[in-house]
Amino acid sequence: MNKTVVYQVKVEFGDCDPARIVWFPNFFRWIDAASRNFFVACGVPPWHETAKTMGMIGTPLVDTQASFLKTASYGDILAIHTSITEWRNKSFVQSYRIMRGDDEIMNCKEVRIFAADKEGGGIRALPVPEEIRLLCS
Repeated sequence: MNKTVVYQVKVEFGDCDPARIVWFPNFFRWIDAASRNFFVACGVPPWHETAKTMGMIGTPLVDTQASFLKTASYGDILAIHTSITEWRNKSFVQSYRIMRGDDEIMNCKEVRIFAADKEGGGIRALPVPEEIRLLCS
């Protein structure tokens, strides 16, 4: 079974559109925060530290797929259940289930990489660090 970490968000009035429904980009903002929260909860150091010790600057997103199942509105408390469902050589799949109580609001899968600065500009994917894989499994 995969390690799962739950990150909670309270939906505020400003997170919603005029119809009082969460504006969809906010879900991706919360998912990004839940991704980093997952690593913190697993004991992975902040990215500014891994940049110094491993040359790894973070985990940028390279692909995403989402399904919106129900609406959410201000006042809702959302629980974002985050896990890594697949480890690859230079990437991993992080999965999210956004719940309001027993109701699943959204689910999402993202492919991310462990990135390092590339000489001459840009970034490059690093092999998945074994010590991070062990912390997060």
